[in-house]
Amino acid sequence: MNTRTDSSTDFTPVDQDLYAAAFQLLDPDPTPVPTPAPAPPAALAVPAQVPLTTAAPVRLTGPVEKTLTDALTFLDTHGWTRYSLINTEGARCSIGALRVAAGSRNAAYRDAGNLLLDEARGQHGKKWQAIPAWNDSHSGAQVRSVWEAAIRRAHHLNI
Repeated sequence: MNTRTDSSTDFTPVDQDLYAAAFQLLDPDPTPVPTPAPAPPAALAVPAQVPLTTAAPVRLTGPVEKTLTDALTFLDTHGWTRYSLINTEGARCSIGALRVAAGSRNAAYRDAGNLLLDEARGQHGKKWQAIPAWNDSHSGAQVRSVWEAAIRRAHHLNI
């Protein structure tokens, strides 16, 4: 499209060289430079990338899990027995192992015993009122199965 200016208008003709010189002063580099985007506010800033490590996360063992694990280790080392707290060879029943592992009748001892009895009831019926009666009525494999389930549950619960 061509636009003609009529000389009868009030427009003053523009000197093209002067016009180009004026813009050269305002923008000396005719190559457009992209302007960087303004930085986001600190609250919206994306955190720097942190490289992932191959180390496993650290997980602390809870007192109940530790008591149960230590008690089962004691049974594995010294032996398991029925009908007595400690037999002549030094083997212990489940309550005896819990007492050794806890060191005293503290909260970890009580909670570990409750969890162990709950697992025993889950596997062998609700009729068991106490750990000694349950311990004395089952085989070593059945007792061990309950111990392992209680340890897994304590681990899962992080207690």
